[in-house]
Amino acid sequence: MHTSSTLSSKGQVTIPVAIRRHLKLQTNDEVIFMIKKNGDVAVLPAKYQNIASVVGAAGKLSAPLSWKEMKRIAYEDRLAEKK
Repeated sequence: MHTSSTLSSKGQVTIPVAIRRHLKLQTNDEVIFMIKKNGDVAVLPAKYQNIASVVGAAGKLSAPLSWKEMKRIAYEDRLAEKK
């Protein structure tokens, strides 16, 4: 199955009803846009049962970072995104 939608001048797209039903999306639900390694883009429902269900999703640090180190990493990441 495939369906299409048109990008508005504001960069918005309406998710077609067949896709919303398939993903069980409701009004005000959030979605995740994920770029896969092969370049495909997936749209996924961003539904979490509770805060405990996302614990560890970002991985673990081997040691705590200082605030200064976190700021430095964020700055480097931001510069890398601009390239």
